[in-house]
Order: sequence, then C-alpha cells, then structure tokens
Amino acid sequence: MSAYASLAPFYDALTRDVPYGEFADFYELLFKKYGVEPRLLLDLACGTGTLTLELARRGYEMIGADASEDMLAMAVEKCGEAPLPVPPIFLRQSMEELDLYGTVSAAVSSLDGINYLPRSRLGQVFERLRLFVEPGGLFIFDVNSPEKLRGLDGQIFLDETEDAYCVWRAQLTEDGSALQYGMDVFSLTGDGTWERDFEEHTEYIHPVERLTAELTAHGFGEIGVFGELRDAPPEAGEQRIFVAARRL
Repeated sequence: MSAYASLAPFYDALTRDVPYGEFADFYELLFKKYGVEPRLLLDLACGTGTLTLELARRGYEMIGADASEDMLAMAVEKCGEAPLPVPPIFLRQSMEELDLYGTVSAAVSSLDGINYLPRSRLGQVFERLRLFVEPGGLFIFDVNSPEKLRGLDGQIFLDETEDAYCVWRAQLTEDGSALQYGMDVFSLTGDGTWERDFEEHTEYIHPVERLTAELTAHGFGEIGVFGELRDAPPEAGEQRIFVAARRL
C-alpha cells in the first residue's frame, strides 16, 4: 500500500502535538530576516493542509501540493470548512513533478518532506523550485537530522487515538543511507471491529553539506542553516534542522 493511503484519515489525530503555529511563526521570522514580504506561498508536500490553513489564516494566498490523493482530500475538506478570505488551491503533484501556473513569492516544506527524496532526486526537486520561486524569493524546509534517523534504527513506537492506533518499526537500510518504517494501522470500523492496514515509508539521510551543495548547484544562495524553530545554528545532536535559501 502506498504511503499515507490508510494513515490519512487519522494523521491529524496522531500528530496533534505538532506545533504548526510555531512553524508559521518561525517562517515569518525568516521572511523578515531575509527581507521578503511574500504574497503567494507554496506549501510543498502539504499533507492534510494544517500548515496551509494556518498560513492562509494569517493572510497569505496559498498553494498546497502533495502526491497523496488521500492526504489532499483531508486538506480540501479542512480548508473548505474554514472562513478564509482566499481559499487555498490544492494540486496533486509529486515534488519532482511540480508544475505551477506561475511563480510564488516563497515556498515551504515542513515535517521532513525532503527526507522522502532519495539523493538522486534532490537536484530535480530544487530545479523545479528554481523555476517556480520568483527571483529573490525564499525556500524554507526542514529535515530530520542524520543523527535522529540513525538513532531510530531498531526502535518500535505506538501512537493511538480512540478509534485508531499505529505501530511502527524503524530499520536502517543495509547501506545506511535511509531509514525504513513499517507501519501497521489499526482502525475501528462502523460495526465495532478493527481493520488492519500496512504502509511502508522511507526517509533518506541528507547531511547539511549535501543539501547546501544541491541548493547552490540549482540556483539558490544565501543559505542559512538553523536549529529547530529558532534563529540559531544547529547544536550537536539536533533532531530537526531547518534550511532557508534565496532564489538567485
């Protein structure tokens, strides 16, 4: 089963501790730091659209793009129910196939979406962003750090709500380049029985040096590397790393 097919209806409940408001605050801090006043934003790998909605509520015009039809269905429903001056536009597109109608002032990609790209596709995605982020615009994203992903090897986790729970197991690939997750998703059906689905996810390990080199090679500069949700360099053992780069 493809990633996020069975997980989509329960994703928000299982990730209710994610501080989306703090993500949006940090993006706005970086906008000011780089002297960018964005109007139209792209939320790349937007998932169920929670961050898209948060930014739309702050007055930005939003485009959300994601490869998962199931996750986008949740995003459309969520944003359709919210009173917004300009409803977001959602596109079903993978990152490497990004194709917008015009340019955006800035793009963000949150919660390790870039980790889902193998090394061979990083340049392709950054090249697509170079085409659709206007000159002088900003691209901000985060990744799970190599230390975090390697530290998850062999671990088992359980996330649960009243009507669903997810058991996931993490294992490094033999060459150590990626972490694979096997996820069993159990959901309560209408007749009171439990249904089981299985998904596989892979997150690729990207050192900061690789990310900055690929960004530089594909038209981005003024690259800043930050610790988790703070305007400061990453510390040793940092779990999540943020990167901001200007489209040259």
